[in-house]
Amino acid sequence: MKLKFEELEIWQLSMELTDEIYTLSNKYPEMERFNLRSQLISSVTSIPLNIAEGSS
Repeated sequence: MKLKFEELEIWQLSMELTDEIYTLSNKYPEMERFNLRSQLISSVTSIPLNIAEGSS
């Protein structure tokens, strides 16, 4: 059963963006993986979460 927000195109696009950022951030040099990668992951995951929260 799909939830209502999962049908939103903007939510689907934000999930694709999240996947892309995860993939790209894995290619960062080792010294950047902790700080920069963690900030990017935190930011990009908040997008679909906020869309889901706002749609209810």
